[in-house]
Amino acid sequence: MSHQIRIAVLDMYDGEPNQGMRCIIDIINRFNQIVTFQIFDVRGKSEFPNIEKFDIYISTGGPGNPLEGNGNWDLKYYDFIDSIWNWNKEQKVKKHVLFICHSFQMACHHFGLAEITKRKSTSFGVMTIHKTEAGMNDPILEGLNNPFYAIDSRDYQVVQPKLSIFSKKGAMIISLEKIRDHKEYERAIMGVRFSDEFVGLQFHPEADALSFIANLKNKEKRERIIEMKGKTKFRDMLEDLLDEDKIYKTNETIIPNFLRVAINDLIKTRKILSN
Repeated sequence: MSHQIRIAVLDMYDGEPNQGMRCIIDIINRFNQIVTFQIFDVRGKSEFPNIEKFDIYISTGGPGNPLEGNGNWDLKYYDFIDSIWNWNKEQKVKKHVLFICHSFQMACHHFGLAEITKRKSTSFGVMTIHKTEAGMNDPILEGLNNPFYAIDSRDYQVVQPKLSIFSKKGAMIISLEKIRDHKEYERAIMGVRFSDEFVGLQFHPEADALSFIANLKNKEKRERIIEMKGKTKFRDMLEDLLDEDKIYKTNETIIPNFLRVAINDLIKTRKILSN
């Protein structure tokens, strides 16, 4: 292999110190014999990687309305997505991208795949997520049960898929929100395979129980969650956090799957081209 594999982490947290970033770095470090990584502060400093120098991209979650930017970083972000998309159309060695939560919403909006709307109330905590038929065979979800569990934290949602644009782009919905009790509430899209190399998830696959419990040490946050969910659901959530088949399994599975697929693809293609 000609050089080490380089990962660019696009920080969309808006300058806030975040447990999510710690979790992402923790997962990348499981592959540290073969990869190096660098973090780019997209929203705070409008920093972007040179796409010729990086092989794999993870674009994080973050706060706020995914349809609003400052007219600088957001436009550069969309140009950046397009530049990788075009690279993959033209080059033999492909670049893999994972969009998480806020980034996922922005990507769905950018590709015109669905509507982004504000939820009636914040979705927060351990959520049940269902694989679609396409998701059953998607490598990023391989090894997870159906349904599986993930940490969800969002005020916005991706709904009303434009199926004609999905089929034109070759994109597929790979996971959906739990079945809602209220008929008038449409199930949000929780995962999209945009292409062989681009995939996005509405939830937080990086989250681990430790990071979530660390959040709960903040009395104000804890009280807000109890107020939102009620004491019984709050207790159930704590049990879910400690269940090995739930959050722990998602953390151990999704981003490692994404990285393994991307790394194997890079090694295979480089090998073919060097022969």
